Amino acid sequence: MLKWGILGLGKIAHSFVKDLLLVDGNEVKGLASRSESKAIDFKNEFKLSASTYGSYSELFLDPMIDIVYIATPHDSHKQLSIEAMSFGKHVLCEKPMAVNAADAKEMIEASKEYNVFLMEALWSRFNPAIRQVNKLVSDGAIGDVNYINVDFSHQMINANVSSRLYNLDLAGGSLLDMGIYPIFLSYLLLGMPKEILATARFHQTGADVQTSAILKYEEAISLVLSSFESHSDMVAKVFGTEGKIFINSRWHEAEGFVIEKDGHREMISVPKQGKGYTHEIMECQIQIEEGHIESDMWSHNDTLNLISILDEIREKIGLVYPFETSNSQ
Repeated sequence: MLKWGILGLGKIAHSFVKDLLLVDGNEVKGLASRSESKAIDFKNEFKLSASTYGSYSELFLDPMIDIVYIATPHDSHKQLSIEAMSFGKHVLCEKPMAVNAADAKEMIEASKEYNVFLMEALWSRFNPAIRQVNKLVSDGAIGDVNYINVDFSHQMINANVSSRLYNLDLAGGSLLDMGIYPIFLSYLLLGMPKEILATARFHQTGADVQTSAILKYEEAISLVLSSFESHSDMVAKVFGTEGKIFINSRWHEAEGFVIEKDGHREMISVPKQGKGYTHEIMECQIQIEEGHIESDMWSHNDTLNLISILDEIREKIGLVYPFETSNSQ
């Protein structure tokens, strides 16, 4: 039985725990929030037999917990992950695992030092439809991929100016919150780009509200976009020399895709379990049971490569978080 502690009890943690309860061999044993009353409310909502804590450090001391799921704001990921690992806890940390490559390297070094499992919770990597698309592309089902068009765009109508989404002190903005998804898909299918061009529009707080990038490869180009300001069809489009694949809308959590080749169009259904967090949970379970400190499906090196692309895009658009400047002084 893998015993979980949950840090940060917001919307994503609710979805995650709903799925965790669907996976045999997993149990929630601890809940931590900056307010213990919030942890108690969460416990009661899901009818859990878990301990509740009003600080994250208290949860790390709980000997019943094997692994922690970190769903706090981006800026806290490094500190909380390293602290958890120092107490011998395995860590599944929400994407982006770190706000920059330097922080990610420190986290990975801690995983090696304490010999504990660490993985970025990039749930789309484990989505069955995306895994099948990746295999088809790898097998040459649509020839050589030469163009990808993919975005993550959602109009934040009710988002308040004080929301974490617009807060640079919390590494807010569309790029790290949403842009990581289309950039991930491009990386998964094409690898590291040879050249990156990027531009952005910014909120009054300095957070990016729309960021677009062109990822140039030897034989392909990928157009990616993240946005808080517009709704899109959220269909990922992958074009090859012999065909094309459209991953169904809200592609990052899709349950199917369309493949077109030789004038034939086929709709393929690929169901997922629950909302889809189940698949990354099962990956953690498998890797920890086998004594590994990383996943071969989404390795430490994959996390480093992805955040390196995000770092370069940030450099191109001139986006620096305040705590990065203070840390460098």
